[in-house]
Amino acid sequence: MDPVTATRDAQTTSKSRSRVVIVGAGFGGLNAAQALAKAPVQITVIDQKNFHTFQPLLYQVATAGLSPGEIAAPIRSILRSHKNIEVLMAEVTGFDLDRRIVETNDAPIPYDYLIVAAGASHAYFGHDDWEPYAPGLKTIEDALEIRRRVLLAFELEERQAAAGGTPVPLNFVVVGGGPTGVELAGTLAEIARHALAHEFRSIDPARTHILLIEGGPRVLPAYAEDLSQSAQDQLNRLGVEVRTSTVVTQIEPGAVYAATTRFPATVILWAAGVAASPLGKKLGAPLDRAGRVLVQPDLSLPGHPEVFVIGDLAALNDEHGKMLPGVAPVAIQQGRFVANLMRKELEASTNAGATSAGAPSCARPLREGGDFDSRPPFHYRNKGSLATIGRAAAIAEFGRIHISGFIAWLAWLFVHILFLIGFRNRLIVFIQWAWSYLTYERGARLITGSTYLPGWKPSPEARTAPLPTNTSAQEIHPSAKQ
Repeated sequence: MDPVTATRDAQTTSKSRSRVVIVGAGFGGLNAAQALAKAPVQITVIDQKNFHTFQPLLYQVATAGLSPGEIAAPIRSILRSHKNIEVLMAEVTGFDLDRRIVETNDAPIPYDYLIVAAGASHAYFGHDDWEPYAPGLKTIEDALEIRRRVLLAFELEERQAAAGGTPVPLNFVVVGGGPTGVELAGTLAEIARHALAHEFRSIDPARTHILLIEGGPRVLPAYAEDLSQSAQDQLNRLGVEVRTSTVVTQIEPGAVYAATTRFPATVILWAAGVAASPLGKKLGAPLDRAGRVLVQPDLSLPGHPEVFVIGDLAALNDEHGKMLPGVAPVAIQQGRFVANLMRKELEASTNAGATSAGAPSCARPLREGGDFDSRPPFHYRNKGSLATIGRAAAIAEFGRIHISGFIAWLAWLFVHILFLIGFRNRLIVFIQWAWSYLTYERGARLITGSTYLPGWKPSPEARTAPLPTNTSAQEIHPSAKQ
């Protein structure tokens, strides 16, 4: 017997408990751990970070509305009351499914059940060279980098104007008209027209041009058409220019290209696509085009009923044949579903007088196709969708009920404060938002790190440089009519 297997057997025998390993402490992983906390299992949560991030509010950090600590909490703090849960800050490098081992950069970790909830990151559709010029928004680090670039752009323009240069309106380009892109564009417009309105002496931030580019025919395509149109109208009222059916073909420092059209860009933000964690490939299961694992109806891995994949990393259709979206409510429900399934199997194993402690009942024969012979399928209960656009501007879809404007915005505020982890965070965020609503102030306007801004060129002439490979390109300036 190899040492790893011997160690695992010793641990399960001494503790008489199944060992559950959860990879990732996002919404799915945390909810699975908390739902299993009272079960007779030993749980290990592994994450590269020591904190959980409330991703729906990352854009608030990116636009200086909130500080990182107000939307994040230490994983150990969240789980500290559960004595059967240990937290390891480590990088998972692979899996040995036959030996039931999670491989990390430090030591192998054995399991009886495995939940992989490693999430997703932004994708550039084969153009990873665009990332240095157009950061995406998936992590705290991403949000701080976006905040740095946005605030730095105003400072550099003010410094140039104060030195006698000709003030030129700044151009912010957001690529992608999904929820993240709409949130960023709307909030940037508010910052330029309100939060910074009276704080500069040589430039007028209100002249900043915000452009939102969407490759499809409408923004927020996952919502009903009337809500998409309402969202675009609200963006226009905030001063955002929206260009739909416009596919970005090239990004370089200071410019975004759509075919032969050049859009000058002081700051470029990417919100156009996501790709599943590369850990999905290391499970050896079939993947979809986005790198998500094609799971069974019970969220298990084909051929390995003791392994589950949940959240953004899982690809599963609902009862109508539509792919489940990569949003927090789906991950939360999946985490709780898998935990409940495990508890029932462990209870059944205990009641049946299982002779091998720690051996999950999923070791029973499987039906053809890999389904566990008594497991129910996962069903997502869609309680509605919300997207914010700006101050008192949002849309909400609750089945056939469609709401726009201030009421939808209030609903969005309530839901996001409710789901924030920790009473302290909820209280601070509520106070921050109330103060911001009354004063338009954004209290986290700190520039940290480098003062380098890709594409920044002091001379106005540099903004009309010709295309390097296509001199016939048409340049679109903010003043040009659509």
